[in-house]
Amino acid sequence: MEPITAADYHDIAVPSDPRISPGGDRVAFVRRQPNDDDSYETTVYLVDAAGEGEPRRLTLAEGADAEPRWSPSGDRIAFTSTRGAADDRQQLWVLPLDGGEARRVTDVVGGVSSIAWSPDGERIAFVQSVTADDREADRDLAVPDDYEPEDHPDPRVIDRTVYRAAERHFDGRRPGVYVVDADATVGGVTDPDPAESGAVDRVTDREADFAAPSWGDADTLYYTEAVGDDPDDSVEIAIHAHDLDAGEAERAHTTTGWGADLAATADGRVAFTHAEPKQVSMQPTDLRVLDVESGSVTDLTDGVDRGLGRGTTPQWGPADETLYFATPDEGQTALWRVPADGSETPERLLRPGTVSGATVGGDADAGPESVTVAFAASEWDHPGDAFAYDAAADETTRLTDLNADYLDERAVGEPEELRFESDGVEIQGWLLTPPVEAGDAESADADGQYPLAVEIHGGPHAMWSTAGTMWHEFQTLAARGYAVFWSNPRGSTGYGEAFTQAIERDWGAITLRDVMAGVETVADRPQIDDSNAFVTGGSFGGFMTAWAVGQTDYFRAAVSQRGVYDLTGFYGSTDAAYKLVEGDFDTVPSAEPEWLWEQSPTGHADAVDTPTLLIHSEDDTRTPICTAELYHRLLRKNGVDTRFVRYPREGHELSRSGEPAHVVDRIERIARWFDGYSEHHDAERALDRPEDDGLSAGEEPEDSAESET
Repeated sequence: MEPITAADYHDIAVPSDPRISPGGDRVAFVRRQPNDDDSYETTVYLVDAAGEGEPRRLTLAEGADAEPRWSPSGDRIAFTSTRGAADDRQQLWVLPLDGGEARRVTDVVGGVSSIAWSPDGERIAFVQSVTADDREADRDLAVPDDYEPEDHPDPRVIDRTVYRAAERHFDGRRPGVYVVDADATVGGVTDPDPAESGAVDRVTDREADFAAPSWGDADTLYYTEAVGDDPDDSVEIAIHAHDLDAGEAERAHTTTGWGADLAATADGRVAFTHAEPKQVSMQPTDLRVLDVESGSVTDLTDGVDRGLGRGTTPQWGPADETLYFATPDEGQTALWRVPADGSETPERLLRPGTVSGATVGGDADAGPESVTVAFAASEWDHPGDAFAYDAAADETTRLTDLNADYLDERAVGEPEELRFESDGVEIQGWLLTPPVEAGDAESADADGQYPLAVEIHGGPHAMWSTAGTMWHEFQTLAARGYAVFWSNPRGSTGYGEAFTQAIERDWGAITLRDVMAGVETVADRPQIDDSNAFVTGGSFGGFMTAWAVGQTDYFRAAVSQRGVYDLTGFYGSTDAAYKLVEGDFDTVPSAEPEWLWEQSPTGHADAVDTPTLLIHSEDDTRTPICTAELYHRLLRKNGVDTRFVRYPREGHELSRSGEPAHVVDRIERIARWFDGYSEHHDAERALDRPEDDGLSAGEEPEDSAESET
């Protein structure tokens, strides 16, 4: 058996967005695997829901595909793709399943996302982000052949509170809702000119942010709009009912939260998500149902001490009487069902590991006892596969084995679940020791001890498990001879509202007590060398890594990734995440500037002696690099062993979806930094090694910037 390495990232395929056919007999899903150092192959696959036969690829390995969506009759699949495009704008395609090539349905300037079929299968709703000039020139309906978009305005003039997200500036673009004829064909005989034929209809035509289209009947489309005195600074979300025949929209309800998911029925019921507005970042997300005609609202999850997760969208069952949803739940994802009238409390169906999407299918009149639930999940022994749960048989079938050949040749360690107390509260964590088959003789001393790598999750209101996006990193560090410990300290979701809200106005001290309580628990193990402990984490985990080394000298070295280092700087430079300061800390910088400084890692940089590597993405708009630059300079001024690694072209999702070479490089640099201070590894400090020593990528690309000054 071979040990897992950072470079193995290229060999791992992961599924997402599984979509079950209307009859419940087939499942479409997206499969993603690195193509090379710079890109991924992201294609749509189809598999039998009973697990018979191998999955087959539906779409070409050209461009990036996403959002497979079945037509109501089950004879076509719509999806978005960048195939044939000179840029990364997704366009809408429709693929007939009885044979034939996929047809391109749109050629719009803003790209396509959030697609939804009408109940009669004749139209498809979608969202695209465009400027007022785009609408004036009808480029949101069809892009002229001679159109050449500008890279960005010069200069940029900002008139919004939130003006960028997802590594991009808005540059005057706002998301709007559109509808297109599902039979249209761009550049073909069916529809040679969408702008003239009216194949694409503009549903919303105002300077506002619209989202989440969901069909009621074939002539009624529901969607959301960010509203309030300043919609960028508000958590109010209007739910509109749009009569497409009349061309009129009516506000049906107003909810609150960080965005809202919708799921509508033909008889005028709309399921939607809701979070209380006060300190919204700490509030659980509930599931509610609006009766549009009466205006009555039913809260379906009031008795469940879990908030809805963001990996799945609430969905109606085939008979429109039951709703299905997912929540984080003590290190796993729980899938639930609940009667839409609220007559019963929600029932937890299963907890199948870490879920990255789930949908429900079956005959049109299928009730909760006869549906099939398709989902994608990962567990400790695999990085992800597609599954189907048969409610009638109460059985789950594994539909794919995407990484069978890879896993057959790799030594995968099984984490041990731990429960320990901190301040009288039970905390869940895990310990992964190097697998015997991959045991590195140089990593353990004569007594068989291992150095300890402590990982802290982001969020702060996230939840870790034994799988998911961290599977590869945890297994790689273990294969390199580290015992890896991670946990869900207070502030995490999945353990109830009080647990999540326990870090109000105190991100650092409470979280660190919980993490260190876990460290003390595993340090008692004879195989753990607690004198060789290391710490790392990303985002809020980066905040906590920097906070930890400012409070304790316990760790020999640290790697802080895409962190928040100064809360005031973060408040002013981040995207909509500045609401975390207002919500979690219940303040703003102008009200308590000195106190926020004390709550920031930069306020304690003078106390840091621990060698600390900083990793950050240059296009990160969630935790902008400016606070990392400040923290790095303070460490340099104080003579701390440090290095600043900056990844160009990357945003906040580097560790999950960055360029494959960067993903690998990041993990290797973490291990190389730890190795240099570990008594169990015969390695020099990274600062003393040749630039490419220990890095599989070899020579650095010319535009990579690793700062040692």
